[in-house]
Amino acid sequence: MIRQAGAIESRMKADSGTALKAGDKRRVTALRTVVAALKKARIDAKADPSEADELAVLARERKQRLEATEIYEQNARADLAEQSRYEAQLLTAYLPAELPDEELAALVEAAVAATGAASLKEMGRVMAALMPKVAGRADGKRVSEAVRARLAG
Repeated sequence: MIRQAGAIESRMKADSGTALKAGDKRRVTALRTVVAALKKARIDAKADPSEADELAVLARERKQRLEATEIYEQNARADLAEQSRYEAQLLTAYLPAELPDEELAALVEAAVAATGAASLKEMGRVMAALMPKVAGRADGKRVSEAVRARLAG
């Protein structure tokens, strides 16, 4: 059975074609790399991807580019840092807007109430309940810090 590309993957393929016609090789290369990552995730999952699945791949790819940018800058590789930064910004355009702190705090509060968590030992339950609600809209590290602060204080 052939797995169908998700909406985001299809949009990125179309954007890649448009960039190719416009002669924007930098954009084409960046988009093709991410489309390949989306395709690999789709094949590995052996299922048609949901939007949340695709957003998780995009968030992971963006995070990798941001980490690479830092490493390149530390090693005085401005050319590679610039390309990596460009790719991270490109991916940001395909991700939903980041959750504001107030909205994240409200979601954390609701997850804590729903799970009945009262201590840091129960952080895993809160994270499991919360992460699907913030998928692609907040970095896991940021969510973890917010949950930890709420449960500790």
